[in-house]
Amino acid sequence: MKHARVIFEGREHTGTSHEFDGRPDAAVQLDDGRVVPQEQLVWLPPLAPTARPRTILALGLNYADHAKELEFKAPEEPLVFVKGQSALIGHRQHTRRPAGVQFMHYECELAIVVGKTARNVKRDDAYDFIGGYTVANDYAIRDYLENWYRPNLRVKNRDTCTPLGPWFVDAADIADPMALALRTTVNGTVTQEGNTRDMIFDAPFLIEYFSRFMTLSPGDLILTGTPDGVVDCKPGDVVVTEIEGIGALVNTIAAA
Repeated sequence: MKHARVIFEGREHTGTSHEFDGRPDAAVQLDDGRVVPQEQLVWLPPLAPTARPRTILALGLNYADHAKELEFKAPEEPLVFVKGQSALIGHRQHTRRPAGVQFMHYECELAIVVGKTARNVKRDDAYDFIGGYTVANDYAIRDYLENWYRPNLRVKNRDTCTPLGPWFVDAADIADPMALALRTTVNGTVTQEGNTRDMIFDAPFLIEYFSRFMTLSPGDLILTGTPDGVVDCKPGDVVVTEIEGIGALVNTIAAA
């Protein structure tokens, strides 16, 4: 099932995906039973209030083609950085591009949502600890980059720079999260395509890897990296990051 968190008529609601005007996922059936088209809602990151992420872990260079695109050797172990919750915004929201920036790009990423407390999890058991998935667009501002292997906070932890959503999809509804097509469009033009099968470090590996040395808690997020095909995004650009079976996350770039 696809779940959402939205604001309608000044009140926060949870809801589920609903067909509208013959279009799947075009509306949300709210917790009070009303069906409301997407355009009439204010969207929040699709995380339950009782399971907000304590930790947001993000992977860099987790697709070999993206590492090659940036002229770097693929890493031999996960390249990871930590993000704060203030970076997260919802579907159909605006991301601010700082004035004077020369290169700011999207990153379409499968986001793993931890379902239960995980410590020392074995790879073969890893999927038991995944609650579900959503789409992340983890923008990067390359002007501020100090080192490709150490992205600093101004590159990767800016307010509004990690849209998430629209839906949280139950893990049971995704038959194989390691075989999902990813696609990004900018103003309707396809600029990025890939597949989660091309990850260097897949979902089971990451659950096992992180849980060896830290506790993963319900609601924690793991952003799993992006394939190649990134382009600079300017104010006014509409960026859609889409993952097969999970949803299409719409975001608009605004001038800061």
